[in-house]
Amino acid sequence: MKIQQLLEHHGIARNPFAEEDAQTDPVFKDYCIDNSYHPTWDKIFGDPAEPATAIVFGEKGAGKTAMRLQIARRLEEYNAAHPDGRLYVIHYDDFNHYLDTFRDKVGPRRRPEKLLSEWKLWDHMDAVLALGVTGLIDRVLEVSQPSVSAGSPVDRRMVSKLEHHQARDLLLLAAYYDQSMAETFRARWRRLRKRLHYRTWLAHWDLALGVVWTMAAVAAVIWIFATMPGESFSPLLLYLLLALAFVLAGWAPWTWRFLRRHWLARKIARRVRTGNRQAHVLRRVLMNFAAADLADQPFPAKDRTDDRYELLMKFQSILQTLGFKGIVVLVDRVDEPHLINGSPKLMRALVWPMLDNKFLKHPGLGLKLMLPIELTQFLEREDAEFYQRARLDKQNTVRSLEWTGQALYDVTNARIKACAADGAAPTLRDLFAPGLSDERLIEALRSLRVPRAAFKCLYRMLVTHCNAHTDMNPAWQISPETFESVLAVYHREQEAFDRGLGAG
Repeated sequence: MKIQQLLEHHGIARNPFAEEDAQTDPVFKDYCIDNSYHPTWDKIFGDPAEPATAIVFGEKGAGKTAMRLQIARRLEEYNAAHPDGRLYVIHYDDFNHYLDTFRDKVGPRRRPEKLLSEWKLWDHMDAVLALGVTGLIDRVLEVSQPSVSAGSPVDRRMVSKLEHHQARDLLLLAAYYDQSMAETFRARWRRLRKRLHYRTWLAHWDLALGVVWTMAAVAAVIWIFATMPGESFSPLLLYLLLALAFVLAGWAPWTWRFLRRHWLARKIARRVRTGNRQAHVLRRVLMNFAAADLADQPFPAKDRTDDRYELLMKFQSILQTLGFKGIVVLVDRVDEPHLINGSPKLMRALVWPMLDNKFLKHPGLGLKLMLPIELTQFLEREDAEFYQRARLDKQNTVRSLEWTGQALYDVTNARIKACAADGAAPTLRDLFAPGLSDERLIEALRSLRVPRAAFKCLYRMLVTHCNAHTDMNPAWQISPETFESVLAVYHREQEAFDRGLGAG
């Protein structure tokens, strides 16, 4: 007997339990994303008018990624309804690039534990700014395939409202953080400069001075050669030395600026440990700014957060002019980077620097952290200093993304409804024989704890049932015996996995 044969009999057009990852689940994205919410949804989502931080701990399969996608969808709807008060959304959920770059700069041969002990809050801030700045520049330049990790559409008319200092700030942020690979960095930066109508010719006065002085010195030497008798060698040598000194003096301002910009570029390239900007490329861009435009500006050139906070506020000021009143950062999948490889200790080393109340409560910034449940074991061991710094009591913390049997029952029915054929109204109850009570079905779902486990177990029940019957002699409902036997096997596997995970 085929599964599709059974599903079609009950008016179900496609298998509602085949997918396991919300990121690639069409049933969830097409239907359930708008009507299947966890009971703690309101606490986590909050009020978009005042973006706030929320920290969520959940098991694998509890719906953390699904909730991140739901938050992103609801924020899209909010932005569409509030064009003058939109939120800029950043998906901080792929750490591989930043961790690889960090490892290359800090120590390619270090063990992961030693390496991640060097990871700090400013590394997170650099990565978030890189995502946000890259996404914004994609929209300002109207590239054909903008970044999906950050950003919302930007009105061209709003870009023209950026003041001179904001255009400078965006160009500097681009110099530090733009990570686009669609074109060369310098070509993209020049396009952005032209789009912002930012003039840089005043910055090159010293270059013009050097050229003019050099031409004057050459002209003087030629005139001396033409007018001086050939036997006057000693005065001619003296004139040449004077001309050389004259040329060097003319190039001294440009040389001094070149050395200062190069030294600054080297420090920035070294300190932005999550970026891949090379010092000589960054120096060429910094040479386009006049000294007055760089005076008293923050640079990410030191191992500290102070400069990053100032750069973040500059980024927020630019966004506010473009119609974004706040930023929401969605943090997810911290257990998936290959350097982490699911290790709770390594996840702790990566996440804990972010748990800083000053960062989590930064004005106009809301972080939604979807974290694995394994990290809660470390919370119980932390000292008073950690809790004073993190202030988890103020961060809308959900210690466990738990599901009741009734909630899982509703989510399961929502998926079945999403897969129903036209005119049909199937339910989960229809798939099981009358001998299985509703109370037992809900209790079984509760024991499975999370949606992914419930869907996997139900899928296995469908397979086991269909394998036990032929096409010629089908059975249209799963018997209580099949239900209990498959559930028992799944529980044993689940318990074995939990023991192995705990030992790890």
